[in-house]
Amino acid sequence: MQNQVKQIDKPLIVPQAPAGEEGRVEAVFNAVKQHMGFIPDALRLYSLSPALLESFVGDISYFNSGERLPPSLMAMIRYLVSWDSKCHFCIDMNEGFLTSMGLNLDAIRAARSNHDAAPVPAKEKPLLMIALKSVNAPEKVNATDIESAKAHGWSDRDIFEVVAQATSNRALSYVLRTFNVESQGAFA
Repeated sequence: MQNQVKQIDKPLIVPQAPAGEEGRVEAVFNAVKQHMGFIPDALRLYSLSPALLESFVGDISYFNSGERLPPSLMAMIRYLVSWDSKCHFCIDMNEGFLTSMGLNLDAIRAARSNHDAAPVPAKEKPLLMIALKSVNAPEKVNATDIESAKAHGWSDRDIFEVVAQATSNRALSYVLRTFNVESQGAFA
């Protein structure tokens, strides 16, 4: 069998803010750039729809805020969902977030093939497992899973939010893959 190198395709569409809404997009981009230091290409793609861009950035901000759930747990959920859905852009981005939070790169990568090995505290494991199950086999989430999370001190809202994060990330993975936005720099 021949070794095949995957050709990196150019994005199928090049995002531009709709006429008359450039300022709206620029305001979001300025806030993101101030926070992150750059504009992820995933957000550049969303500039095609300013309302969706604002909604998406609002969701990211909420999930990363630590207001209710640990940012490291939310990043681990995104990382493993991205790995399972083969979204290289999201894998790289979330791997960077996790290592910047002080998690060991080898431990992070070990979780790819063994979700139980994910470097999150034991208290967070039930939420992680529900989130992953919600995108890989949602019909298999059961009362025992929910009760396990609650026994670790998590609320219905916490459980709902990890599922919302996981499913939102799966959707983003498919949007990026659909339009060939596989890595940062796709629009360079």
